[in-house]
Amino acid sequence: MAGGGAGLAKRLGTFFSGVLECGAFCGIIFGWASLVFVLKDLGYFSDLCQPNATHNRNETLLRGCSRQDGQFALVFTIGSFMNNFVTFPMGFIFDRFGTTVARLIAISLYTGGTLLVAFSTPELAVLLFPAMSMLSVGGILLILTNMQVGNLFGKYRSIIITLYNGAFDSSSAIFLIIKLLYEHGLSLRTMFLFMAACSAWHLLRTLFLMPRTRIPYPLPPAYDYGLQCPGRSQSYRTYEEKRPPEEAPPPEETPLEPSAPRGGVSPPGASFGACVRSGVFAWHVAWLSVMQLRHYLFIGTLNPLLERLARGDADLVSSYTNAFAFTQLCGVLCAPWNGLILDRHKRGKAPRPDGALGALADLRASVLSLAVTVTQCVLFSICAAVPVLPVQFATFVLQVISRSFLYGGNAAFLAVAFPPQHFGKLYGLAMALSALVALLQYPCVALVRGPLRGDPFYVNVGLIAVVLVAFVSPVVVARECRRRAKELEAAGTPLAAPPGAETPTELPH
Repeated sequence: MAGGGAGLAKRLGTFFSGVLECGAFCGIIFGWASLVFVLKDLGYFSDLCQPNATHNRNETLLRGCSRQDGQFALVFTIGSFMNNFVTFPMGFIFDRFGTTVARLIAISLYTGGTLLVAFSTPELAVLLFPAMSMLSVGGILLILTNMQVGNLFGKYRSIIITLYNGAFDSSSAIFLIIKLLYEHGLSLRTMFLFMAACSAWHLLRTLFLMPRTRIPYPLPPAYDYGLQCPGRSQSYRTYEEKRPPEEAPPPEETPLEPSAPRGGVSPPGASFGACVRSGVFAWHVAWLSVMQLRHYLFIGTLNPLLERLARGDADLVSSYTNAFAFTQLCGVLCAPWNGLILDRHKRGKAPRPDGALGALADLRASVLSLAVTVTQCVLFSICAAVPVLPVQFATFVLQVISRSFLYGGNAAFLAVAFPPQHFGKLYGLAMALSALVALLQYPCVALVRGPLRGDPFYVNVGLIAVVLVAFVSPVVVARECRRRAKELEAAGTPLAAPPGAETPTELPH
């Protein structure tokens, strides 16, 4: 770590404020089931229902409203699609224009989304479509700018990346808090106006606790970021921008690891196109896509699923909805476990190998993480397919563990496997391609509501088979590691590193 620049207090302030930002704002759309409960009670899309005169209003809202459920599922489908698909162009903006521009866009979208929900009514329920999309895109862009904070803490980088993604998962509990406050008399408009006002905090953090461009790794001497007090500096520029031309790095280069050929499967100079065409990236996208589809379909259809299993008991549905939302809070606790798996080779007394050996050690460590994540998702999918209400408690626990491993592992893998100057673009492209696959959730919902007459059992069984495809990715990465290790050994690179150290790879063709 650099001395004389950003002190430990400032770096810790950036870290903890980032955890709060990710945990309270970034992924709130994934608490959709809790918000749907409130929106149904308020009568959103209730014009699509055909009330039975013998039942009260709450019973009407909970029974026989498949068209209303379809509209809510469509809002979530579009919102979750935008959450990922728009990440691709936003990744370009982040890589090209830096942190400040990306965060200003994110804050604008987030503020607009909260205001649209605040001023929506049952008659203007259509506002939920752009509102959820704006909240999704704003949230994912905020976490994209936060993941670089791991670069401030050296060997704990993967742990911090996964922790932030775990906080992103936990933010879905915000809609549970909104549901509980609504049940105690607070209006939906008041709560979303408060969330809109919180944008002022996001703006202050952007100015004082985040860099203008990106945070490099390792940190240069006296590295600092954010607006400075007048007595210290009149400049908002980072170390890289103030460095003499002869010391400047190549364009767009802000190394995330020590120089020397690294990047897991790609050398630092590999082009964006070469990274995209690699088999490792293609299978990683498949790994992400099939598991994300499983999670999105579960979240988007949880409310009607609980209504079916609870036989329309509103109190029971509310209790299980709350239980699901409470488990989401544990995402921030589960995600660092994946970071410990990814960084396990960096611990111990033996020095961590540098350059090519260190890069391959990082990539090899990711194989176990990828495999464990798939195993968790398979177990979650099996429990979700069991049509027994109490079993859903186990489903909730496995779902939050699987999801926290999925997104944290995705970001950490892309950070170690590809050149840092392409991280934003590759992260965005992976999320965009997975978003296209996630669109399959809506025809799956239509299949359940139509030919399957509300019974999701056969769709759930089919999804178990689809998730098994994700096991191909860790196999591909492991084989690539072995192949490149043999090439390095043939080239004379010593592979007998100190205990606990391993070796790197280049771009597969």
